[in-house]
Amino acid sequence: MALYAELHRHLGGSVVPRVLWRYFERHAKDLISRFAEYPEFEEFYTRPRNTLDEYLELHTLVESVQTVETLPYFIYRLLRGAYIFENLAYLELRYTPYLRTPEHLDQGARIDKMTEIVDIVGKSSHLPEYPIVTSQILCMHSRLPYEVNKAIVDLAAQNREYVCAIDVAGGDRYYAERMEEWISLYNYAHSLDIKTTGHLYETTDGCYPVLLPYLMRIGHGIQIPLLYPELLKDVAQRGQCLEVCPTTYLKTGTLQDIRQLKLVFDRCFEAGVDIAICTDNAGLHNMRLPFEYENLLTYDIINFAQLQACQDAAFRHAFAWPYTQRPASLLNGLLKPEADKMLAM
Repeated sequence: MALYAELHRHLGGSVVPRVLWRYFERHAKDLISRFAEYPEFEEFYTRPRNTLDEYLELHTLVESVQTVETLPYFIYRLLRGAYIFENLAYLELRYTPYLRTPEHLDQGARIDKMTEIVDIVGKSSHLPEYPIVTSQILCMHSRLPYEVNKAIVDLAAQNREYVCAIDVAGGDRYYAERMEEWISLYNYAHSLDIKTTGHLYETTDGCYPVLLPYLMRIGHGIQIPLLYPELLKDVAQRGQCLEVCPTTYLKTGTLQDIRQLKLVFDRCFEAGVDIAICTDNAGLHNMRLPFEYENLLTYDIINFAQLQACQDAAFRHAFAWPYTQRPASLLNGLLKPEADKMLAM
C-alpha cells in the first residue's frame, strides 16, 4: 500500500550497495578491484564519514556510471524498491544533470546534452508496474560555473513535464564566495515561476540567512532550530518546510547521536514549522524511509501523532503531488462505502 512521500532523495546516492556492486561486476570491474568480496564494498560504501565534503566524494563514484545508457537500469531498480519496500506514492529525485554528461565534451556540448538526461530520467521514472508519482529537482552545484548553473535553471523552465524545482548542492561551505550569484539565480528562477529548495543550514558551515527568503523549502535546515531558533518565526511565516534526513547527519559527522534531533523537532513543532522526514541518500545509507520513521519513534524523538504530522506535511509541501489529499485519505474515501455496506448487512 503506497502511503508516503519522499521529498529529498539524490539520484546519485539512491543506488543501494548490492545493485551498484552487481553493475560494477558486469560492466566496470576496475572500479571494485580493491574489494575482495561484496561485504568489503558495502562497508566502504555505507560507513560514516568525518565531514560533509568527504561524504560527498562518494557521489562521484555513482555519477561516473549514471550515463544516458545506464540511467534506465538504475532508475528501474530504484523505483521498484521504493514502491515495494518503502510504500512510496510520491518521489522527488534530485541531481545535477551536467554531472551525467560525458566529461570529454566541452562545456557547451555538455550543457546541450543535459536535456537528454532530463528526458531519460523522466521517461524511465514512469513505470506502470510501479505507479509512483515522480518528479525531478535539478541541482545547481557549488563547484560549477555560473553559466552551467544558469543553464540548469533554464532547463528546469523548459521541462516542466518532468521537473518541479531547482536546488543548490555540492557542499555548503562553498556558497559564501559566490553569494551574489546564488541570489541572482534564485531570483531568475522565481521570475520563471520555478519552485525552489536549497541545501542550507545542514552543517555549521552552511548558515546563510540571506538565502532563506528565496527558498520555498529548506534542504535539511537543522542548524536553524539547533543554533538559530530565533529564525524559526520567519521560517513559519514564509510557510517553509524543513527536509530533515536523520541518518545523513550521522553519516557526515554533523551530529554524533540521532537523539540530538529531538531538539530540532521540538522547536519546529513549537514554532509551527513543518518538517518532512526524508532519506537523502538511501543507497549510501542502506536506509529506507519507513526505517527513518521507526528510528525517530524508537529513540523517542517524535511520537506517532508528530510522525503523522510530518507525513502530512510531506504531501502538503510536495512540489508536484497532483491531489489535495494524501493517499491514506483518498483510500479511506474509497473504502468507506464498502465499510458502510458491511455495517448495513
